[in-house]
Amino acid sequence: MSRSILHLRFDLPADHDAELPERLRRLLENITPRVQMIEPDSAALDLTGALPYWRRDARGLTEVVQLRALAHLGLRSSAGCAGNRMLAAMACALTLPGRRTVIDDSPEATRAFLRPRPVRELPGVGARTAAALAEYGLHTIGDVAGVPQLTLQRLLGARAGRALHERAHGRDAQTVDPTPTPASISSEHCFTRDELDPAQHRRALLALADTLGTRLRDTGQITQALTCTIRYADQTSTRRSRTLPEATSHTVLLARTAYAAYESLGLQRARVRSITLRADALRPAAHATRQLTLDSSDDKPLAIEAVADRARARFGRSVLYPAALSISTRPPSPAAGHPGHASNKRAIQSVSFRRGG
Repeated sequence: MSRSILHLRFDLPADHDAELPERLRRLLENITPRVQMIEPDSAALDLTGALPYWRRDARGLTEVVQLRALAHLGLRSSAGCAGNRMLAAMACALTLPGRRTVIDDSPEATRAFLRPRPVRELPGVGARTAAALAEYGLHTIGDVAGVPQLTLQRLLGARAGRALHERAHGRDAQTVDPTPTPASISSEHCFTRDELDPAQHRRALLALADTLGTRLRDTGQITQALTCTIRYADQTSTRRSRTLPEATSHTVLLARTAYAAYESLGLQRARVRSITLRADALRPAAHATRQLTLDSSDDKPLAIEAVADRARARFGRSVLYPAALSISTRPPSPAAGHPGHASNKRAIQSVSFRRGG
């Protein structure tokens, strides 16, 4: 029996109600019980068993799902439907909001979709892997599919070569797991225009790490991993996850890991529309451990952070913030109302924080 996997990406408002994801999950479960929510704005549905009940084909049921999300919750979505999760997610990434891309679950349809695509669109293929493959004339997924698996393993290593060979042929064993994912929180920064400057990307990452760190400390939680999602001007996106050396809620440590995830993408003049940073695998702060170190310089930002948290709790978040966020290569907008205006700020730590207000 052929499978039908639907991948949806929703246009969630930046200031949406905290209960909206749960309402969305319940709406999707009215279509099929096999629903997996994917932070921050996506979901995967296994429609295989639901198609006979709804008496529709994959395209027809996809339209029903999109129309219900729009009618009941006001959410537009991009949709990709295919025979496995990898193909469905790839199709969704290439689809504009309000539209859908359906790939029949057949070898011919899979080849027709995959082979012309650039190899970098395959999951797990970053800039370095794409560059390494390009040195051997392998630019498209079709090029890679035509290479024997053993050759790819010699080029990339046994595990990476085998995985790339499977994906280039459209094979993916992932299932839709309706088990709730471990607790996570996320924050998104949307640029006012498509942003090319890596320095502005890093400033956004720092602001997101600061926001997540504050929320984690306020709720008495720590995180073991971060996921950075970059969305581009053409509506495609890439995602990288990094495990922290130790679970933490400290902004400076979160920022270091966020930078590492971003740099692993090897972006070259990418037109970035938004950046989302997600803290994964949350657990109580009482379970935190601290790696011993002989470098006392790491302790200074953490001590200042504790002071900043107390000041923010008393006077508001705009009182203290990372100093790098007050430095911009562009003139500030008069309407921005940034708390770090040059005429009204005083440094309390030359590197980590600066006071405004």
